[in-house]
Amino acid sequence: MDWKNTTIPFDPLTAIACIVVDDVIKDAVEVVTEERLKEAVKNIKWMMCKDFTTARGLLKIEEYMKTWELHKSWLHYTNYTEDEELQYSTRYHYRVRWSIPTCRKPIPRATANVYFVIEISKIKPNTLPVEVFFVIETNRFIHRPGECRFKEKWLKDIIESKVTLMEVVNF
Repeated sequence: MDWKNTTIPFDPLTAIACIVVDDVIKDAVEVVTEERLKEAVKNIKWMMCKDFTTARGLLKIEEYMKTWELHKSWLHYTNYTEDEELQYSTRYHYRVRWSIPTCRKPIPRATANVYFVIEISKIKPNTLPVEVFFVIETNRFIHRPGECRFKEKWLKDIIESKVTLMEVVNF
């Protein structure tokens, strides 16, 4: 702001106050901008349809999951499960099983699954990227990479609900 062209009486103390206020505003804008950049949804560059193989699909899913902000104690196992032939595309299904093993319980009581689908169009040019989406176990909402931020809480909630259910049900 140009403080010299205001109707406020201009003295040295006011000038110093104006400089301080300008600096604080600039710093605040930088902090907010940095926070927004951190909050940006992360994604990776997915392969073109012509380059797809089930093994490459698995590697790309692993690469994408590295963009998720999860605590280092989470471990997972990813595997290809099946392919599904549709009229205009082929869908390749993958399952990622998540858990948090501990020293006291190296074999976790429950796991949480995330199901990925990589879709290859039969009618679109094969130079386009593959379509990717995933769903979280017990949830119907379809997530697409780059459109939403993965939340660790989703995995925790699934595991907690399974453990709670196991405590209630007598086998």
